[in-house]
Amino acid sequence: MARFEREMPDVHTELHYGSPFQLLVAVVLSAQCTDKRVNMVTPALFAAYPDAAAMAQASEEDLLRYIHSVSYPNSKSRHLTELARMLVSDFGGEVPADPGEMQRLPGVGRKTANVMAIEAFRRPAMPVDTHVFRVANRLGLTRDSKTPLETERTLLRHIPEALLPSAHHWLLLHGRYVCQSRKPHCEDCFLADLCRHRTETLRRQVRKGGTA
Repeated sequence: MARFEREMPDVHTELHYGSPFQLLVAVVLSAQCTDKRVNMVTPALFAAYPDAAAMAQASEEDLLRYIHSVSYPNSKSRHLTELARMLVSDFGGEVPADPGEMQRLPGVGRKTANVMAIEAFRRPAMPVDTHVFRVANRLGLTRDSKTPLETERTLLRHIPEALLPSAHHWLLLHGRYVCQSRKPHCEDCFLADLCRHRTETLRRQVRKGGTA
């Protein structure tokens, strides 16, 4: 954690938003889609539908015109219209701060609710996406976790609560840009000497008579 803090002292979500509602919409749109792509479509979307009350009046076809270039646009347009209407009918148009309540909303799962908890409401949480799951296992912060929930629980036990918002972004960004899935850039990694995956890879090379 100290090395992450030294290398990435100022970390935050790469999604652009102006309110908890807009962040929630952006996170829903980001599923299986890049933040860069989401940031390309949300300015016009938020200009037309800045809050839950406005989006609740839209049809799926209305939203589809704005988000057609993201992944799975049909299901996401449906989720967003249903989500906005439930926010208006059940929560006074405001995103609930409680992750459990948030998961009642269409299209909102545990990871999305945890992102909202730490980013919008500054509550302790550890969202686990594919990047966090992979990096935690490779570094050795978790030991052969089988599920995102197992990874989440392990990281929550061992990372100080005050560091959780930053730690989530550290792990995510490290996985996105350095510790990539198919070809990790170990030569550029400031954690290579601490990494369990790197150490085990070098040991295998030595046993096979290779070179480090």
